[in-house]
Amino acid sequence: MLDAIVTAGGKPEPDEPLYAYTRGGYKVLLELGGKPILHWVLEALESAVSVRRIIVVGLPQPYPFPCSHPLTCVPGQGNLMLNVSAACQELLRLEPGATQALLVSGDVPAITGAMIDWMAGQMAAGEADLYYPVIERRTMEARFPDSRRTYVTIRDRQYCGGDIIGIRPSLAIGGSPVWDKLIEARKSPLKQASLLGLDTLFHLIRRKMDLHQAEAQLSKRLGIHGRALVSPYAEIGMDIDKPNQFEILHRELSIPAA
Repeated sequence: MLDAIVTAGGKPEPDEPLYAYTRGGYKVLLELGGKPILHWVLEALESAVSVRRIIVVGLPQPYPFPCSHPLTCVPGQGNLMLNVSAACQELLRLEPGATQALLVSGDVPAITGAMIDWMAGQMAAGEADLYYPVIERRTMEARFPDSRRTYVTIRDRQYCGGDIIGIRPSLAIGGSPVWDKLIEARKSPLKQASLLGLDTLFHLIRRKMDLHQAEAQLSKRLGIHGRALVSPYAEIGMDIDKPNQFEILHRELSIPAA
C-alpha cells in the first residue's frame, strides 16, 4: 500500500482568475457540489484500496478533516516545493522505509478511488523515481470538451499533465535541485520541454520524438528514472485553475448520483 500527500495550500492572488471566487481564501476550501473541493479528494483517497495513510500539507492548523484513514496535517512552508519537501520528511518520519508515495493535488475533485488505484498499479514495479501521468487531448476533450487545458505536442499527439504524481519521497528532501526544476516546469509545456535540452527541444518542435523518447531524455537530463504514464482518465488532469473549470465541475458534481 501507498501513502498519499495532498497539497492544499494554494491561495489565488488578486491577478489570478480564481481570486473572484476565493477572495484571499484557500482554493481547496471553495464549496463545490455541497462540500469543499478538498473533501472530494479525501473521499476518493479513502475509497482507494491502495492508500494506507494521508498527509495534507498547506492549510492552517487545526482543520476538521472528515477522514477515516490515518491522517497527518503539515503546516504550509511558503511555496509548493517546500510544502512537498516538508510532507515527504514527515512521511519518512512516520514510515522510514517508504520508497514510494502518491502526490495528489488538492484541487482535482472528480477523481475516484479506482483512478488512484490505477495509478498505484502503474507504480507497482517500483523501478522509477518519478511517475508522471499525461492525458491525451482527445481523451480530455471527450470527457471535458470545454476544459481549455494547456497541451504540448509530442510527435503526432497532444498531451496535458496530470495531478496525481508518483514519487520517491527522498527525491524531495533537502531542497533537491531536481525537485525545484520539476515544480517550476509543472504548469509550462515549454519549460517541461526545455528541461530536455536544446537538441531535444528541436526534435519536439519538429515532432520527431515520441513520448517514450522524451521520457528517456528527461530522465537522463535530470539524473533520475522517470516514467510517463498515458492516463485513460481525464479526471486526473482536471484540476481547477480557472473559473470555467470550476463551473464545469460544479455542475457535474452537483448532479445527484443515479
